[in-house]
Order: sequence, then C-alpha cells, then structure tokens
Amino acid sequence: MPQGVAKANLPTKLCPVCERPFAWRKKWERDWDNVVYCSDRCRRESRKGSTPAS
Repeated sequence: MPQGVAKANLPTKLCPVCERPFAWRKKWERDWDNVVYCSDRCRRESRKGSTPAS
C-alpha cells in the first residue's frame, strides 16, 4: 500500500507573478505559510517590477 497523501489532495496557492497555481512540496514543509512564489524566477521577476523608475 502506498503511504502519504495523493497529489490531488495537497494544498495549493496562486503565484502572484505568473498567476499559476502551485502545490505544496516536501521542501516547503516547515515554511509553507511563508511561501509566496512558485519559483526563484518568479521571485526575481517580482523584484524587477517593484523597482521605482527614474
């Protein structure tokens, strides 16, 4: 018998940059409440967009 939770039953969030849903990962187990972006690329893109224009 397989152990654990089915992928369909994992919690998901919506990435504010690419607006795609992403699912919980074991890597984020202890920090899931603080995870905002689906990837490092989206994190970098969010910083690019928030810089003030000169």
